[in-house]
Amino acid sequence: MPPNADVSRIRNRLGNELVDKNAVADNDDDATMSRVQSVKKLSGDEVVIDGIIYDISDFDHPGGDSVKLFGGNDVTVQYKMIHPYHTSKHLEKMRAVGKVNDQKKDYVFDTPFEREIKREVFKIVRRGREFGTYGYFARAFFYIGLMASLQYLWATTGASWSLAVAFGVAQALIGLNVQHDANHGAASRKPWVNDILGFGADFIGGSKWTWMEQHWTHHAYTNHAEMDPDSFSAEPMMAFNDYPLDHPNRRYWHKLQGLYFLPMLGFYWLSSVFNPQIIDLRQRGAYSVGIAMENDFIKSRRKYAVTLRLLYIYWNIVCPLRISPAPETAAKIFFMGVCESLALATLFALSHNFENADRDPTKLVRETGEPVCWFKSQVETSSTYGGWLSGALTGGLNFQVEHHLFPRMSSAWYPYIAPTVREVCKKHGVKYAYYPWVHQNFISTVKYMHGAGMGSNWMQPLTGKA
Repeated sequence: MPPNADVSRIRNRLGNELVDKNAVADNDDDATMSRVQSVKKLSGDEVVIDGIIYDISDFDHPGGDSVKLFGGNDVTVQYKMIHPYHTSKHLEKMRAVGKVNDQKKDYVFDTPFEREIKREVFKIVRRGREFGTYGYFARAFFYIGLMASLQYLWATTGASWSLAVAFGVAQALIGLNVQHDANHGAASRKPWVNDILGFGADFIGGSKWTWMEQHWTHHAYTNHAEMDPDSFSAEPMMAFNDYPLDHPNRRYWHKLQGLYFLPMLGFYWLSSVFNPQIIDLRQRGAYSVGIAMENDFIKSRRKYAVTLRLLYIYWNIVCPLRISPAPETAAKIFFMGVCESLALATLFALSHNFENADRDPTKLVRETGEPVCWFKSQVETSSTYGGWLSGALTGGLNFQVEHHLFPRMSSAWYPYIAPTVREVCKKHGVKYAYYPWVHQNFISTVKYMHGAGMGSNWMQPLTGKA
């Protein structure tokens, strides 16, 4: 026998095994692709990305279990907005089990604008360094200490008018600076850190889980005519959308909303604390635009959400009333909520409701069938005001353009990338709305709300008629 005969035989056997394995893999792929169904028929352990169904029941997600919050949905946009370094290899970590035949594609990714803005920004913030800085954590723990101190005084010494202002604003600072970064997965590369800080939402009268359901959907579909829950959240009392004059969602009182929208925002805390959706953890805004929220992950969190809400009510409503059971105490509690509401909701309102904001970024999709650049739509539906100091107070929410482009980047980085973002936008002809001072953004928002309520953008100049 030739000396290399055994080697040849081994090679042949290995080659046959490799062919067999490849054949099995091809058969598995064929079996996977043979399952074709509607997005609406997904199980709670499945998600859709780019038309492919993935089973995430046993998926060990590096970013934590929050991925399971959106089980049962098409998460293509959410996935790509949170994973700026996405490649096809990332998806190979999940088990593909089929494909859908009714995926709606409003946005396109990997456009020249997206590629350049990522390339230039990532020169400033290197991969793996996009999370919270020492400065961010110093600021976050200062705000946590401030709120904890005021919380103790509120629950043990009772309510006062001055304490109501301070405590209300302190809670807003937690919402802006702590839970926001954390629930975007941006505070730390360690999921448990984000999970803990994310509970800041529950300690200011909200819920981290319902917040993520609504806010991540809002980020994915900002100002989308059908999919952004924030666009419809205040209806029928207020209309953030600039509806045509004959639209059924218009109400006659919207003509006055430029005057009353700010006082109405003062009820944000009250509507959050006593909202019954905490019981089933189905955020009604996200639910109304088609987000499925009946998976096992959500069901398993309901008891914790209810417990945290009852704890909040006890500390912040029951305790002060036990110390001083008088109508004035109830008024102070409500005033505390108003202070928190205005500090939070006013800043939220500035972000996407201003003059010349793109209120219908997917209009071209309906007219031509061609999807639009997601990154471009994020810029043209958002505004930025101020600089570093505003960012330190608002948790970077003044940098809404930068935040919507890179939602999983810590707010601490936004002042540094903002000049580059503006330059790239200018080069590509993308409209970037910047206000040097917050009051300028606020005035623009008031004008927009008045115009949207009156329907003036739909009227002919001079005549005032449609």
